[in-house]
Amino acid sequence: MFEVKGATFAINGKPLLQPIEHTFQQGKVYGLIGHNGSGKSTLIKLLAQQQPISQGDIHFDQRPLNAWGSREFARQVAYLPQHLPSAENLTGRELVAFGRYPWHGLLGRHNQKDTDAIERAIALTHTEAFADRLVDTLSGGERQRVWLAMLLAQGSRFLLLDEPLAALDIAHQMEVLALIRKLCDELDLGVIIVLHDINMASRYCDELMALHSGRLLAHGPPRDMMCNSTLEAIYGLPMQVMKHPKGDHHIAVAQ
Repeated sequence: MFEVKGATFAINGKPLLQPIEHTFQQGKVYGLIGHNGSGKSTLIKLLAQQQPISQGDIHFDQRPLNAWGSREFARQVAYLPQHLPSAENLTGRELVAFGRYPWHGLLGRHNQKDTDAIERAIALTHTEAFADRLVDTLSGGERQRVWLAMLLAQGSRFLLLDEPLAALDIAHQMEVLALIRKLCDELDLGVIIVLHDINMASRYCDELMALHSGRLLAHGPPRDMMCNSTLEAIYGLPMQVMKHPKGDHHIAVAQ
């Protein structure tokens, strides 16, 4: 679905992202990992049409990214930024309804198909109990689920999520990641997500991509990436990897 072909990004001649080659397929969860400033958010913004490519190319569905109109692209790809816009005075249901914008614009009237998409998104994210409360009154986990519902109402095939777990406690992090994993499997979505917790990434992602100083340092399934030498190269710390005592995934701890 997404083909990244030597894509780079630079500001005033300073490279923030070195040439990257990679393909992202529908039906998988891809975790972008690495230090702050490694290029994770830069890459996801390029994929989301949020900033222009300096060199190289990115194709979506075999078309160059710049050949897609913004609303046409939004019907296929939904983006959740790291810093969420204000949802002041909006209920959860009203926020979810904004997901239908790519189909009608801001002034377009909703039809039955739109209403069905909104209610389905609320049901899929189990947000019915607080859909009519103001977003600002919700807990962090509830708020993130409502934003995910908005993306689902958009009807897109790919979700691009830039640090959706920021400021969530560990219980809400697991709740949101488990939901993302479930939605990917049930709806055949492609998901690209920026994560800081390597153990969460190992548990919920199909493939990990490690960036370091703007370069794609390593990538592969978690079973291949979760090894001492690879993690030490990524994070610059001695790491000890072990099998989770109650699961089939691996966890890492800094030594």
